[in-house]
Amino acid sequence: MTLSDQPPSRVHGLPGLPICGGQERPSQVSGHREVCCYLSDFAHDFGIVGLIRFETEVLRVGLSEENNKWAVVSRRIGKGGDGEKVEVFDAVVVCNGHYSEPHLADFPGIDLWPRKQIHSHNYRVPDPFRDQVVVLIGSSASAQDISRDISGVAKEVHIASRTSSDSTPSRLPGYDNMWLHSMIESTHEDGRVIFQDGSSVYADVILHCTGYKFHFPFLDTNNIVRVEDNRVGPLYQHVFPPALAPWLSFIGLTWKVIPFLLCELQSKWVAGVLSGRIPLPSEEDMMSSVSTFYSKLEAAGIPKHYTHNISDYQFEYADWLASQSGFPATEEWRKQMFIANGKNMAAQPETYRDEWCDDDLILQAQQQFIQFL
Repeated sequence: MTLSDQPPSRVHGLPGLPICGGQERPSQVSGHREVCCYLSDFAHDFGIVGLIRFETEVLRVGLSEENNKWAVVSRRIGKGGDGEKVEVFDAVVVCNGHYSEPHLADFPGIDLWPRKQIHSHNYRVPDPFRDQVVVLIGSSASAQDISRDISGVAKEVHIASRTSSDSTPSRLPGYDNMWLHSMIESTHEDGRVIFQDGSSVYADVILHCTGYKFHFPFLDTNNIVRVEDNRVGPLYQHVFPPALAPWLSFIGLTWKVIPFLLCELQSKWVAGVLSGRIPLPSEEDMMSSVSTFYSKLEAAGIPKHYTHNISDYQFEYADWLASQSGFPATEEWRKQMFIANGKNMAAQPETYRDEWCDDDLILQAQQQFIQFL
């Protein structure tokens, strides 16, 4: 895969195991292999590999009718599979991620459009797009990365974006073969893609950079927890469903955040609650908090499917989680490095991964990381 992580490696690394491994000048960002190795190192260093059941599919998680506990049905996959297994647990923590079930854009005629469609989830390298006319839907960071990645081999790249205010397509500065359009109006059986700005192209490929859907096909809560327009709820602080707390919780639903940091803090909170060290508010108070939160989103005009997008207040949320568990707030250098990286990415989208403009913050990070060497 030609793409790499977006935030700096130091920002992603957890305090107990820095992603840079203490190097004086590690890579600014991490490739997918480095992130995979980091997670493997973390699991081994903290002795949790033996607690993980690899090659195991969870088929169903539901409340047991007899004792109000959770019945979990799973099975081994691949060689050595031994059929379905039923186990009963006091609590379930759902940590299945939300980058595996692609959301595909829906336009008039899309079901009859005869040519190739793929989602960014399946993107690996640009070569399959050589000499192709590509329509790319979306304007997120991954859409920007992929559009630049394929522009070197594609015949044309046409980006369809809701954020484009232009009434006519515009060529992107620095590129001879990349145009920005308004969103797609319709697609047709002859291969045409018509945009809302009135322009059209005959495309070979439509590439959906349109995000993902929350997907819990295994989870049965008797409709207490629902996914509606990509809102998982009702959840207190994106984690606990009030009617089932603390025996059911969710980790990692928030997005446009530093994921490892938030997942660790949510996990510490859940662990503290399940151990009895940290009390939760009453079910009524948690439900009231959820209702107030949803009302604020609606009053601000924020769509329901943005419920778990906390980019504007992720550090406030992180510090709240830390305070619940008795841990220090997020380091100031980490916050500032993340903010600086975002500004650098917007100003220099092609080179920001190679730029080093935060040496003072790097020094602060190194001073903290040295204790783990």
